Amino acid sequence: MQTLAQAVLEYIRKHELLRAGDRVGAAVSGGADSVAMLRLLLELRGEIGVVLSVAHFNHKLRGCDSDADERFVAELAQRHKLELCCERRDVAAYAAEKHLSLETAGREMRYEFFRRLLLQGQLNRIATAHTLDDQAETVLLRIVRGAGSRGLAGIYPQLSVVSSQFSESNQHSAISIQSQPASIIRPLLGTRRKDIKVYLSELGQGWREDKSNRDLRHARNRVRHGILPRLERNLNPAVREALAETAEIARAEEEYFEEEVARVLTETWKRQAGKLNLAALANLPLALQRRVVRAAGESLGLRLEFRHVEEVLALLAIGSGSARSTVLPNGWTVSRNKSELRFEPESLAAKESDYEYCLSVPGAVEVPELGSRFEAVLIQGNAAEVYNPEHLLNRKWLAGELRVRNWRPGDRFWPAHTKAPKKIKELLQELRVAGPRRKQWPVVVSGTDLVWLRGFPVPAQWRSRDGAGVAIREVPLQEHFASPE
Repeated sequence: MQTLAQAVLEYIRKHELLRAGDRVGAAVSGGADSVAMLRLLLELRGEIGVVLSVAHFNHKLRGCDSDADERFVAELAQRHKLELCCERRDVAAYAAEKHLSLETAGREMRYEFFRRLLLQGQLNRIATAHTLDDQAETVLLRIVRGAGSRGLAGIYPQLSVVSSQFSESNQHSAISIQSQPASIIRPLLGTRRKDIKVYLSELGQGWREDKSNRDLRHARNRVRHGILPRLERNLNPAVREALAETAEIARAEEEYFEEEVARVLTETWKRQAGKLNLAALANLPLALQRRVVRAAGESLGLRLEFRHVEEVLALLAIGSGSARSTVLPNGWTVSRNKSELRFEPESLAAKESDYEYCLSVPGAVEVPELGSRFEAVLIQGNAAEVYNPEHLLNRKWLAGELRVRNWRPGDRFWPAHTKAPKKIKELLQELRVAGPRRKQWPVVVSGTDLVWLRGFPVPAQWRSRDGAGVAIREVPLQEHFASPE
């Protein structure tokens, strides 16, 4: 019977993750998965011929527990006579500064630490302990949130480090990685978490438990502890393996399409002019049309969602009622003439009329462009009775600081009781808001999400359910100044 170490070695060789002479930093948090990965690499390092060390990132999110994790990892490295690279960073402060969730902020800072270790030349591989279970969770989350084959490709076995901007979600850059000298590798991506626990028990090796992994406020934890176990019991006992196989298939298809899109782009896309050849694009199969449009947008720094791509492709239609332009994120537009689709940024004049201000929770900020003061008020207890529940935001889903700004072309808002988000331009047309007043119409943003739009209830997914939360109030400045306070 094959041992776990033999199975991991087979996976490493299949995906060419390690070669003799590689200097590998095992990213060890102290949890079961990363501790098992370290012990497995220790067991295999002689056969593979690698130099092993340990990397640990202290997120400083759990106080004494985080420091205890660091000491545990340091003792583990010392016991096995391995060099330790350790860094401490205040993730909570970074999340507040950048208006990110703690999970996203932690991932960005952790991977920046890995990247620096690689690009400084101390190591040429960082091994992270993503498992087959992590892969299944990732694929399922992406399915329910909406994803094409790029999203379904999930976590890649290897991710090259070639620029300052990369993360766990930046998987598509992993194509043709063999030529890259430095990379993130995932040697346990074919291994079940339950087998890891058995392996550690047989070794008598302890690990650290992170209580946040049981916090059901996080979507991944709800999938891990609730949804996947139910799917296993009620639909498919091998659902995790099935989802991981889906990722394997999607990755192969992505590699093929990456090459095909690169070939087609040279014939259809003129990046400097921002022009797509209309006839050449129309002659492509629909799947390739979508990818070419998305790739053209990415070359301009635009991240296009499915609906944006479909709006661009709708411009291919020719008829009296056919649209000749559409609005993309960040103020870009695409317009059609007889022979091409042209991508153009918004005009300088339009940009100069924009405004944007930070709004703390709780807190207030003045917006001179509107002659208004915006307040984020914490509502609880008896005070909740004077507020319409449909206008209360759930505080726990908000970034530490909100932003008040005017809406921008391409912005969408999901009004309560509607089936899908709608363009703000269309919503304001329904309200018959026109002229300069429409351009200045305010929204409130949490991270990248629009959570408030003047004149509309809070979107259902952001609404408070218990009568307490955050109310956004807009008060005319003259009213505020007349207050005895």
